[in-house]
Amino acid sequence: MRAVRKGNKGVTVKNKLSDLNNHLFLALERLNDDDLTQDELLKESERARVIAGIAAQVISNANLNLQAAKLIIENGNAVAGESAENIMLQLMGSGENA
Repeated sequence: MRAVRKGNKGVTVKNKLSDLNNHLFLALERLNDDDLTQDELLKESERARVIAGIAAQVISNANLNLQAAKLIIENGNAVAGESAENIMLQLMGSGENA
């Protein structure tokens, strides 16, 4: 995970949605490790459950951003001087001001 510490404001995480797949598949690979003891498997199972819950929230948030971007594109430029594409990129965390 790529993270940058920013003063007293905590950690700003720089992951992308594509990184989420990697995290999910790593969790799946850990669960499929035949060398895990019963205790290790239980710990990995709980860890995978937490990761899946966080992933669901990340996906939900990305979907909300996508819906907002679609509305902006469908209904025209909502912010003077901004292209609909730039607004969409900003909502998705990829724009110039993101």
